[in-house]
Amino acid sequence: MRQDQPAADGYADRMADTPPGSPLPSSPAPTAPSVGEAPRMPLRRLGWRRFLVLAGVVLFIAACAVFMVFTLGQSLGAQALLIGVAAAILPVPVLVACFLWLDRYEPEPLKYLVFCFAWGAFVSTAASLTVNDFAAGRFADWGLPDALTGVLVAPFVEELTKALGPILLLVFRRREWSGITDGLVYCGLSAVGFAMVENILYLGGLGYASGADRYGPVTGIQQVISIFILRILLFGFAHPLFTSMTGIGLGIAARTADRRVRVLAPIAGLLLAMMLHGTWNLLPTLTQATGEALIMLYGFLGLMVPVFFGTVGLAVWLRAWEGRLTERTLPDYVRAGWLSPPEVAALSSLGRRHAARSWARRVAGDAGVRAMRGYQSAATRLALLRDGTLRGLDRKPADQERTAREERELLDAISAYRSFFVGRDPQAPTGVWDGSRYHLRFPDGTQRPVAAPDEPVVPIPVVLAPAPPPVGYAPPGWPGLRPAAPWPPGHP
Repeated sequence: MRQDQPAADGYADRMADTPPGSPLPSSPAPTAPSVGEAPRMPLRRLGWRRFLVLAGVVLFIAACAVFMVFTLGQSLGAQALLIGVAAAILPVPVLVACFLWLDRYEPEPLKYLVFCFAWGAFVSTAASLTVNDFAAGRFADWGLPDALTGVLVAPFVEELTKALGPILLLVFRRREWSGITDGLVYCGLSAVGFAMVENILYLGGLGYASGADRYGPVTGIQQVISIFILRILLFGFAHPLFTSMTGIGLGIAARTADRRVRVLAPIAGLLLAMMLHGTWNLLPTLTQATGEALIMLYGFLGLMVPVFFGTVGLAVWLRAWEGRLTERTLPDYVRAGWLSPPEVAALSSLGRRHAARSWARRVAGDAGVRAMRGYQSAATRLALLRDGTLRGLDRKPADQERTAREERELLDAISAYRSFFVGRDPQAPTGVWDGSRYHLRFPDGTQRPVAAPDEPVVPIPVVLAPAPPPVGYAPPGWPGLRPAAPWPPGHP
């Protein structure tokens, strides 16, 4: 399926005549790799500045982790701490898996996911514990109830510190954000980390330590089970739900060129997260003060349940939208001769992507699956990059140059991954895609044109013929880009 060398050279010659800054570059496809060797995306070198920043971040998070372990150990005792850790870790894999499920189309780098989780677990908890203890002490000195800390202080400091890690990612690694889905994932993992450490405090201290000190270890274990059911099984979604409001705001800011939206959307999301958190903490306070248990029930059913299902529905819709993004943006590359319609259609849903990987395993084994995964990842990143260009996210010349360089790298990688499947499927006829139809050569020696299928589920292994250069495209970063020609009839 890769472009042969003469076709790529001819296309490059014609593209040389297009205006500078054309957003659809041409490049000779790399040589097909040897059998059993899947191509890889080029790795970026880690300079000394980036190394120092990375080392500083790791040391800072590690210092906060040591602080939290020491503080919890001093407060709970070794036995209660271990029991609290064991119980608090149990729901973490389930919650993390839910957020990784959202991130299936374009998985984020593992280092950023770990950073957000560790930030919430150690940095946010260390800052929040310090501020909350200070506020509780001041309220006690003033003769005010300690419950005010949970209503007036904790929601603000906890939501701010949980969001600070993802905010740093947005400021310094904006290109790693593909939209609201990434905001939900980054902020959700930060909240899961925070909730895990907070649950250690509740399960180990309020649960085991208090029960064991009064009535013995058996009572302590019973209280741990009770708190686990109430706090984790029933209300374990609370922290991720609150912080997801901030994630929505950050995701909106990441995919807009309007500077006002970039500032106001995260602020609005953060304020909404604080208000939800404060309201949630207010409900048990009012219930205890009035003795009316219905306050908690009405608040849970009337506020938290609708917000929870609304957020889940939004997340599921966004997940499907991210899959359909390839169908909206990659046709530009079909018209430019880089892709064929079945390749775009095979990226539009997780079911079709799975079918493509199964096909790759059949024709090229395990290495073929790895190549197909790389192909799908590179194509999704290309769609997001193209979408950002159309949105006008790259205002500075340096950003536009970087986008052009990343686009070329992704196109080269796609060609390399595609070349892994050329000639590997004995059941597929030899063919050429000319930009509108296939020209297939059948086993009897005949050759005839065939229109693009309506519902392809795997990339058809054909050579991409030289295509006319794109006409009527604006330079990268210009709004209002329009295709040069209509999509071929009968496309999927």
